[in-house]
Amino acid sequence: MVHLCDPTQPHYDGEMTTLRTICYFGPASTFTEEALRTQEDLAAFTHTPVGSISDVLATVASGACDFGFVPLENAIEGTVNVTLDGLLFDHDLRIVREVILDIHLHLLAAPGQTLESIDTVMSFPHALAQCRAFLAANLPGVMTVPAESTADAARFVSEEAEYVSSTAVIASKLAGETYGLITVAEAIEDHPDNQTRFVLVARNGVPAPTGHDRTAIVCFQDADRPGSLYGILGQFAARGINLTKLESRPTKQGLGEYCFIVEFDGHLADPVIADCLADLAATVARVKFLGSYPVAGLAAASSRAEASAARSDARQWVDGLLAERLEI
Repeated sequence: MVHLCDPTQPHYDGEMTTLRTICYFGPASTFTEEALRTQEDLAAFTHTPVGSISDVLATVASGACDFGFVPLENAIEGTVNVTLDGLLFDHDLRIVREVILDIHLHLLAAPGQTLESIDTVMSFPHALAQCRAFLAANLPGVMTVPAESTADAARFVSEEAEYVSSTAVIASKLAGETYGLITVAEAIEDHPDNQTRFVLVARNGVPAPTGHDRTAIVCFQDADRPGSLYGILGQFAARGINLTKLESRPTKQGLGEYCFIVEFDGHLADPVIADCLADLAATVARVKFLGSYPVAGLAAASSRAEASAARSDARQWVDGLLAERLEI
């Protein structure tokens, strides 16, 4: 686990140790809160649930909260567009950390309910979509109702159980425990390897490089012309920079107008990355920098340790060369 006091681990230029508020996509007991709880170094911060992803981003942008924590991408459903569009078009925020959480969805209901008694299922749209096969096989024809979040659905059914007795929710076990619901069916997600990537955002700042980092940018074009995407990608190919994600989004300024979101290995502090960004800024209409941040995942810690060891060995090698003296 990353601790802010450890100078060899990802940190926020020393600033995060003095800031104390994180708002997250709530209400309490969402998967977002569950993911946030995995970050032990953020436990001392005040965690405040906010009702929508858009409101989380707006709260951070306004300065009312120091950091925001929101879902960005799901392994099954892809990008969470409301998060991405907020970062692209609505606010100038920086991604300063990513967190990956294994997602297990459960069918929950008020005590006394069974699978046979359920005629309506409520949840966050992404969660409903991630359980299509289960619903089709076990609850054919069931009515699905979207909610602001998985936890909000659980809270509603718990509070209104007398009136929605035949309504179940798709949510986490944490939501079930929080709102007193029973588990009707466990792990109903269509894909067992389901994961969601969450991001911690701030108004400004870039975490120090760790040796295993990712950078995200947005490239806007001044015109739709042949080879424009090739020109962007060529900057990365020429430098041997590995792209981890490429996505297009409409700019909302006209039909057929798109921008490109590019994520790639490396950190802004790496000379090759800085040089690439400078060339892109000179050749496309606008480049928006979304952040450079430590890569998450099971192999992240070992990869950073290997990178740190490699840098240490390289430094010793260079120091050895500099120590050589030849008198002629």
